[in-house]
Amino acid sequence: QVQLVESGGGLVQAGGSLRLSCSASGRTFSSYAMGWFRQAPGKEREFVARITWSGDSTYYANSVKGRFTISRDNAKNTVYLQMNSLKPEDTAVYYCAATPVFRSDYYRDSAYDYWGQGTQVTVSS
Repeated sequence: QVQLVESGGGLVQAGGSLRLSCSASGRTFSSYAMGWFRQAPGKEREFVARITWSGDSTYYANSVKGRFTISRDNAKNTVYLQMNSLKPEDTAVYYCAATPVFRSDYYRDSAYDYWGQGTQVTVSS
């Protein structure tokens, strides 16, 4: 069982940066692959980024590639999402998610077993 708590969201101007954090409970955090998803008003939840349990491989949605960076610190049971060059279309509730199983469909929210409550990111133009 893993409990996830996101933080770091807020209001930022276009072109600005934010770093989201996701703190996890449980001793087995280092064995979980972690993902970030987001959901904008009136839209379905979409994949943003994923990192393997060791941190040696990362995957990104095309819409954020080159602007966002996912990382993790297993000693702190925390995964991060550094977001640079933010755009108004990045406005959404951002969720972190965890799975103990490698899944090739990592871009689907059904591939994850545990979810945080979400943190709001608002980018003004």
